[in-house]
Amino acid sequence: MTARDSSADDTTRPPLLVVALNPALDLTIELARLEPGAVNRASSTQLAAAGKGLNVARVLASLGHRVVLSGFLGADNDSAFVAACQAHDIEDASLRLPGETRINAKVAEADGRVTDINGPGVAVSEADLERLTHELLSRCDSQRPGAVVITGSLPPGVTPEALATLIATLKASHVPVWIDTSGAALAAALEMAPTAAKPNEHELAEWAGGALDDFASQHDAARRLHAAGIEEALVSLGGAGVLWVSRRGEWFAAAPTVEVASTVGAGDTLVAAMLHGIVEQGEPAAVLGFAAALAAESVRHVGVGDPTASDLSQLNQRTRVSRLDAAGHAGESA
Repeated sequence: MTARDSSADDTTRPPLLVVALNPALDLTIELARLEPGAVNRASSTQLAAAGKGLNVARVLASLGHRVVLSGFLGADNDSAFVAACQAHDIEDASLRLPGETRINAKVAEADGRVTDINGPGVAVSEADLERLTHELLSRCDSQRPGAVVITGSLPPGVTPEALATLIATLKASHVPVWIDTSGAALAAALEMAPTAAKPNEHELAEWAGGALDDFASQHDAARRLHAAGIEEALVSLGGAGVLWVSRRGEWFAAAPTVEVASTVGAGDTLVAAMLHGIVEQGEPAAVLGFAAALAAESVRHVGVGDPTASDLSQLNQRTRVSRLDAAGHAGESA
């Protein structure tokens, strides 16, 4: 499984629609040591468009897909997102609301400790959400996207119940709906049985109602998640690997050990690469292996996975994929 040749893209091919309800600007502050209650002087600062939705959109675009990024942005400080979409060839379809997109501060100290301070997000009214829902349905009707990916946290004014309603509404348009969120939002989303979901092991345990202390219990919970109506039950186990239970079988991928610089963006890379592989109708072992390898590539640096990395093929070859269900051959791997 590899990236598609974007030079051969058919502009009539259905786009992929990514929805970021609560995007953010990341303010990264680097300093020697944070001293609470004192004046601290930074060695460097950087403000950049960020968030899970933009991350997923960037990876999908880099893999050769037409991507539309929708959701909400504060009208007063959207320039970084406009620039990011232009730079990565992403169609900017986000609705602008009065006010500012939230700023998430990341204070990085010389010893590696990072302190995150996340803003709440721009306020969203019921009318705003209705307008977004109408826009998304219109695109689903006119463009028939290959999938809709709803990812990230919820902004003020959007409840988990409202998210569930949005998912049900989009499902009724017969477009696959992928979800990557957490907490109460994830619980509400899973009740609607989206096409795909990517909990981590802790989120899976919360859904399952008890501790998942070993691989067997995690595997069983992933099976139950699939049986509950999640066609693509994808479970991130961090450095331990990735579980995938679907109609294509039950699979596990163990990516090679790499030096970790930042895990931010790894889950987004995994979601995007899995969607890429499924849309491209790849063989399951190849789909999961490539996605796990690209996620492993992403943790070696700040940002999302880079499909053009010179050693990605080697990482892919070193990623071990095994089939777990009885329908496959015992020990089948790629």
